[in-house]
Amino acid sequence: MLNAFQAPGRFRKGNIHGHSDMSDGRVTPEEACARYRQAGYDFIALTDHFMEKYDFPLTDTRPFRDEAFTTIIGAELHAPETSRGEIWHVLAVGLPLDFAAPAEDETGPELARRARAAGAFVAIAHPHWYQLQKEDGLALDAAHAVEAYNHTSHVRCDRGDGLVMLDTLLSEGRRLFTIAVDDSHWMSNDAFGGWVMVKAEENTPEALLAALHDGAFYSSQGPEIHDIRIEGDELVVKTSPAVAVVAVGAVAKSQQKHALSEEELLTETRLSLEPFRGEWCRVAVADENGRRAWTNPLWLD
Repeated sequence: MLNAFQAPGRFRKGNIHGHSDMSDGRVTPEEACARYRQAGYDFIALTDHFMEKYDFPLTDTRPFRDEAFTTIIGAELHAPETSRGEIWHVLAVGLPLDFAAPAEDETGPELARRARAAGAFVAIAHPHWYQLQKEDGLALDAAHAVEAYNHTSHVRCDRGDGLVMLDTLLSEGRRLFTIAVDDSHWMSNDAFGGWVMVKAEENTPEALLAALHDGAFYSSQGPEIHDIRIEGDELVVKTSPAVAVVAVGAVAKSQQKHALSEEELLTETRLSLEPFRGEWCRVAVADENGRRAWTNPLWLD
């Protein structure tokens, strides 16, 4: 986690889950890229649904790159079936354009493993939205990350939070990163609500993908995290003005600081690491508008 704040380069803003009219989105790939570029994003990944009914698209966004804005090739992968009888939804960012369609008998976990072997950054997509179960999360052993926040799932059906799945898997010993995404389809106000801030020296697909694999990023709906470091038995967190900074770990373990007035907004917060020794913790930051930011988990074993 600390690589994001100690590594060279600068933070670059990106959405790594979104759709176009190559699958079930409302706008063309060119228009989707233009909208994110105009909104100040440094990069995106268009991850159209990799399904037979859409002719297994791997949306080629290379023509829409320029010196200030780039794209990563990806897809949302699907296969039967979860423990609740749903098709799997697996986010894969950084796929080769010749990634093969699923075999008829290929399962979701197998498809995720093949995507990871092909070099992709693999994430468990919107687990709360389709009630993914603990056993499903554990079966996705190729995942690098869990969507802690999915903006479309929040806007459209009040199921945008994936933190229960994340924390459950962390407590089972899975070492996973934390991402926030839009999952934009452009059929509601489902864009520009969750993103990753990736630390890289260059705004290129290769550098960004390497940083994602290394965990050199944090995720946000708005608050900025400027620095995190360990000093003795304390975690020091520097942020944009915040009303709360919380470190949370296994079961009910947490440490927190809260601002009681505008004059007391938090910009440097010190939290004891003692409750989390031998386990893990992650940090959440909240601003005055209720928007949050999340670090990747820190392992203290």
